Amino acid sequence: MTGVGTGRSEAFRRYAADASLVLGGLSALLLQFGDPTVARGVAAHSTFARDPLRRLHGTLTYVYAIELGSAEQRAIAARLVDAAHSRIPGARDTASQLWVAATLAHTGAQVHELLHGPLTPALADEIHAASADLGMMLQLPADTWPADRAGFERYWNATILSLEIGDDARAVAAELLAARAAPWWARLALPAVREFTALLLPAAVRAAYGIPFHPRRAGAVLALVRVLVRIVPRRVRELPSRRLLGALSARSVGRVA
Repeated sequence: MTGVGTGRSEAFRRYAADASLVLGGLSALLLQFGDPTVARGVAAHSTFARDPLRRLHGTLTYVYAIELGSAEQRAIAARLVDAAHSRIPGARDTASQLWVAATLAHTGAQVHELLHGPLTPALADEIHAASADLGMMLQLPADTWPADRAGFERYWNATILSLEIGDDARAVAAELLAARAAPWWARLALPAVREFTALLLPAAVRAAYGIPFHPRRAGAVLALVRVLVRIVPRRVRELPSRRLLGALSARSVGRVA
């Protein structure tokens, strides 16, 4: 997997292909639900909470394709997501698309720094620039994405203060946190995922959802995850990106055939 046509650096490729970033997925979702348009759309899309792994599969496929894939893989992934969005009210709202892309960018960097240490300025700049494509491939105007990391931080901090965690957001979050539809192995990991998610979320957002924060438990979970990341070979952590991009390539071949 080389990210043909993307012009990404090797440092960025290693960052984006690391499946440990998925640990921030629940935090990103809860932040996204703080946009009432997103929350209403998700609440109306009843299959979301009943089949969360399908949503995760689709999101990962899209992110890997946009950040690491070829031009053809990027186009296929964008068409798939755009088709899904056409059935969800408000999914194409510009402000909401910007916020969703921002949560993916911010949470990914946040998880990386917790597990691996601070990003270099060059890599942080590249992540910021590359993350713009997450929105722009889905009709987000190019001038909407903050011009630099300082601008992104201003946007992020202002938006966090303006989030509205309403009934729709809390209802969907409760279903996700209960994970009744998840397979048994995912439910076993849920207590640790909750602690890690609480660690990532801003205090005001945790409080709005009624999510408790236990510093000692969260610290223990973080220490365990750091150990696991160190002992799991990189080629294993990059396996999901290779497989999902391979599936997109197979889909392309199938269309041609």
